[in-house]
Amino acid sequence: MMMATTRSAACWDDLDRELEAWRECGRPATLWWRDDDAVADDRRLVRLFELSEGIPIALAVVPAAVERALVARLTGIASACVIQHGWSHANHAPAGEKKAELGAHRPFAVITAELRAGWERLRALFGTRALPVLAPPWNRIADDLVSELPALGFAALSTYGPRRAASAAAGLAQINAHIDLIDWRGSRRFVGTEAALGALVTHLARRRRGEIDAGEPTGLLTHHLRHDSASEDFLAALVAHLRGHEAARWLALGDASWMP
Repeated sequence: MMMATTRSAACWDDLDRELEAWRECGRPATLWWRDDDAVADDRRLVRLFELSEGIPIALAVVPAAVERALVARLTGIASACVIQHGWSHANHAPAGEKKAELGAHRPFAVITAELRAGWERLRALFGTRALPVLAPPWNRIADDLVSELPALGFAALSTYGPRRAASAAAGLAQINAHIDLIDWRGSRRFVGTEAALGALVTHLARRRRGEIDAGEPTGLLTHHLRHDSASEDFLAALVAHLRGHEAARWLALGDASWMP
């Protein structure tokens, strides 16, 4: 136990050193926060807002399943915006393939009709709080479908991993998440402090060194419906830690100043 505690402490020290390197460069280490699979108002969502403590957070909402209670909850959360998480979060990939709702497994006319209906529903429910940003379920979308998104009214696409370019297609910004707190290939629970901080420090360092797009904010990806006490403890510690360093800056997704 002592060794694990020492390793965790060292990871926080690594983060401090990386933030200090950003400060010395005269640049802020920018971050943004995306939380997936929101549909309802429940204690886990309330806890997410308690943990974020006013930090801007983008809720990726599933349009087909969204409940009006979520609308009511967000009226009191000024720091939250809504983005579109597919249509129904249904897997349409054949058995043996990676899960996807927006893959090339169905006619694009069917998919685009669902996406259009989803955006209209979110806009009707949430008004200007809904931003024209698509976060595909499982972070997967057919390449040929990406170019159709601007015609559907989307201004940005959010998947996972360092973006290859600031724009995913003409008129479509790419704004990805990079640090996933859930160990999807293993326990399907919190990935652990060392892994989470290691991924965070690595992404920040690669941005600072110019190995990946330095202009893309480091994206924290959470799934409040999956959070356990370990996840919540880590988020509370991370928020407090970043608040304590002048080089760290959380960005709101709706702030057009950092959109391509």
